[in-house]
Amino acid sequence: MCGLAGELRFDGSGADVAAVERCCAKLARRGPDGSGIWTSGPLALGHRRLSIIDLSAAGSQPMVDSDLGLTIVFNGCIYNYQDLRDQLRSRGHRFFSTSDTEVILKAYAEWGLNCVERLFGMFAFAIAERDTGRLILARDRLGIKPLYLDQTPERLRFASTLPALLAAGGTDTSIDRVALTHYMTFHSIVPPPRTILNGVRKLAPATVRVVEPDGTATDHRYWEPSFTRDPERSGLDERDWQDALREGLRTAVKRRMVADVPVGVLLSGGIDSSVVVALLAESGQRGLATFSIGFEAAGGESGDEFAYSDLVAAHFGTTHHRIEIDSSRLLPGIDAAVAAMSEPMVSHDCVAFYLLSEDVSREVKVVQSGQGADEVLAGYDWYPPLADIPRADAVEAYAEVFFDRRFAALRELINPEWMIDEDAPLQFVTDRFSRAGAETAVDAALRNDTTVMLVDDPVKRVDNMTMAWGLEARVPFLDHEFVELAARIPTAQKLADGGKGVLKRACRGLVPDEVIDRTKGSFPVPAIRQLDGPYLARVTAALTDPAARSRALFRPDAVQRMLADPNATRTRLGSNALWQLALLEMWLQQLSIA
Repeated sequence: MCGLAGELRFDGSGADVAAVERCCAKLARRGPDGSGIWTSGPLALGHRRLSIIDLSAAGSQPMVDSDLGLTIVFNGCIYNYQDLRDQLRSRGHRFFSTSDTEVILKAYAEWGLNCVERLFGMFAFAIAERDTGRLILARDRLGIKPLYLDQTPERLRFASTLPALLAAGGTDTSIDRVALTHYMTFHSIVPPPRTILNGVRKLAPATVRVVEPDGTATDHRYWEPSFTRDPERSGLDERDWQDALREGLRTAVKRRMVADVPVGVLLSGGIDSSVVVALLAESGQRGLATFSIGFEAAGGESGDEFAYSDLVAAHFGTTHHRIEIDSSRLLPGIDAAVAAMSEPMVSHDCVAFYLLSEDVSREVKVVQSGQGADEVLAGYDWYPPLADIPRADAVEAYAEVFFDRRFAALRELINPEWMIDEDAPLQFVTDRFSRAGAETAVDAALRNDTTVMLVDDPVKRVDNMTMAWGLEARVPFLDHEFVELAARIPTAQKLADGGKGVLKRACRGLVPDEVIDRTKGSFPVPAIRQLDGPYLARVTAALTDPAARSRALFRPDAVQRMLADPNATRTRLGSNALWQLALLEMWLQQLSIA
């Protein structure tokens, strides 16, 4: 897990090494253990290292293999790197390190672009071919590792975070009006390739991009799960599916223990993280470090779930860390979390993960998390209303239960000059749902949420907030083989028992019943959901700042109405709508975007 950056020139000039150095300086917190720059003519690659596998200098990056004529920068972890290294050795490759980085390099030399299909893990990487001048960019199947792009006719820059690209200079920071529409409608999600800024794009998950020396590029999408029933599994009953799911998750958790440093668990007290702890305990892990977080209550909402995390920690005998966030840390934590965001992320979970990661990073460098189970196994409350909807009516039904607001309602919030003519979010969902490979309305929604929403909301926020403290988060529920299995499970089994029924039933006897039968919780930060006092003042300052007035994204009457009653207006999914507006302005102002 690290941060990477680079520049490839198309105009005949040498790479701007100073620009790449500025990118890398901005990535320092993602990789506090080392740094490096490599340059050759029009290309420069930069890297910041977080040492997890092969802690020696041999694992440093950029990594050059002169015999192969290849250079790589890589962010992530390849869990099956040891098996791949054995395969590559049998094919005549010799290794100078014990790192997973070198395994990718040799795998590319052996299998070309198809090497990504053999990689089990999370990754974003850039490989430079010496002899052709070609640059290969790739991202993992579920988009766990990010890769942002800034391309002009003269050059391509890329980096692990958007702010790192801005640090290089020369980026077009004007607001993308289509992306703004997505942000305000599609639950604050901006699907790839767009970001909120016109000058920055992101490589889609499960994509390999081949960039030629003249700047032309070709994308290869190498993976997408099928959300249809598998004829070869037609004879499986409910117990069979539960057994298969439990075994698949067991494998996914075991894979994510590969490291040359200790691995802990973020334990919320919900079923997802509790199952991860249970499976690690089952495999013989002793002295496992677990971490939970809690905030002060506000507006009648509890700020912690310690009762459940304490129960799980005691049941499995973990070395538990109960982190209670004093209110004095929360307000500065908001601005710090916003500064760590690659894109505006509305969820108040961001602040929780940021502050949790700060404390956890003092104890361990790697943690497993239960993230992704709700999207993969239908744990959210917008899935049951789709159960009886005909497949042909799925788009409108999904928009009604998931969109924060419909396109027509945007005119009440956004100034006319920022409005677009067509309902881009609805068209995006229509295009996604129209593709083959999703059998029912619920299947179509799960496919969209697993491959789009999950990537550009929960996955992104956890990566950004943990890596802000040099903490690597691993997500077994997003093991691609586990996701493929879950996609095939009949939807009725996933929707059972209030959602994630197949998981709940599979885990009876593995985790305490109190955790399975509890009401679904969240990562609560009540002070953001119920804005008051200094938190309301911070929101007010952002929306009335001269930069916000000059930008004039939002209608003044709408802003004033919401500020007068800050907790009254909620999105369709219950989020604080005022926070959604303010968060965008806070992010733009943090990055000094005019």
